[in-house]
Amino acid sequence: MAISTEKNLLSIVVPCFNEIDVIPETIKRLRSVLTNLIENGDVDPESQIWFIDDGSSDNTWQFIKSATVEDPHIKGLKLSKNRGHQNALLAGLLNIPGDALVSIDADLQDDVNVIEEMVAAWIGGVDIVYGVRKTRNSDTFFKQQSAQTYYRVLKLFGVDAVYNHADFRLISRRAIEALRDYSEVNLFLRGMVRHLGFASSIVEYDRTERFAGESKYPLKRMIGLAIDGVTSFTATPLRFIAVLGLIIFLGSISLTIWALWVGIVNEEAVPGWASSVIPIYFLGGIQLLSIGILGEYIAKIYLESKQRPRYIIDEIV
Repeated sequence: MAISTEKNLLSIVVPCFNEIDVIPETIKRLRSVLTNLIENGDVDPESQIWFIDDGSSDNTWQFIKSATVEDPHIKGLKLSKNRGHQNALLAGLLNIPGDALVSIDADLQDDVNVIEEMVAAWIGGVDIVYGVRKTRNSDTFFKQQSAQTYYRVLKLFGVDAVYNHADFRLISRRAIEALRDYSEVNLFLRGMVRHLGFASSIVEYDRTERFAGESKYPLKRMIGLAIDGVTSFTATPLRFIAVLGLIIFLGSISLTIWALWVGIVNEEAVPGWASSVIPIYFLGGIQLLSIGILGEYIAKIYLESKQRPRYIIDEIV
C-alpha cells in the first residue's frame, strides 16, 4: 500500500575500491530496486544511490562521475586517499542526506532485493535493519570455519554483534545522528551500530559469490577487523591476562611441590630440570602473549590520542 513520501528520502551507500569490473552491474541492479520503491510510493522520488570511492587506482571514480551525468539518482563522493572500507562507509553515512540510509558493498554478494524488506521494516517503525546471511554455503571451508570462530570469540569476550551480519544494513536518520557522537578512530561499525540500542530487526538472504573482480578483504584485513572488533568493545583480554597470571602463580607453586616430591622419592631424577626448563618456556610464552595484548590496547590509545581525521573528502558529484 502506498504511503506518504514526505519524509521517506532513502539513500543507498556503496563503498567502492577498484570496482570498475562490477560497478556497471551494481548500478543497474540498485537502480532497479530504487525504481520499484519509488513507483510503489515507499520512498521519496528524490531518493539516491551514493557511491563512495575509497581512493581507487583504476577508473572507478571516472565511471561514477559519468553515471551521475546520465542518471540524476546516482551521486558520488570521493575520498582523498584510500582510508579503508570502514572509514569509507562512515564517510558516506555521516555526509549523505536521507531519512534512512542503506549500506551495501559493491561486489553484489549481498542480495539487493531485500532492500525492499528493509524499507518496509523501517516504515513500520524500526530504526536499524540488519541483513543477515542464511548460510555460508558460498564460502570456502576455511572461510566458514574462520567466520564461525570469529563470532564465537566475539561472544566469548562479551562483544554484542549480530551473527552472520557484515555491513549490509538500513539505519534511520536518528540512529545516524547518534552514531555521529562516536568519535573513535579505530572503527568497528558492526559493533558501534549494535551499541546504539535502537529498535532493530533482521532480514535474511542468501549470499552469493562476487559478480566480478577480486575480494578487497584478504586474510590480513579480516584478522585486523577481528582484532578491532575485540579490542574496541571490551577489556576482557586485559582481565584474561590477570586471571592467567593467577593461574600461572598457582601452577608454579604446584610445580615446585611436585619437583620436591620427585627429588625425595626418586634418586635417579635429574636435578634442576623441572625447576628451570619448564618455567622458562612456559613463562616466556605467556609474557610475549601478554605484551602483545597490552600492545594492541596501547596502540589504540596512541591512535585515538592524535585525533586525526578518519577521512578527508576530495570531491562530491
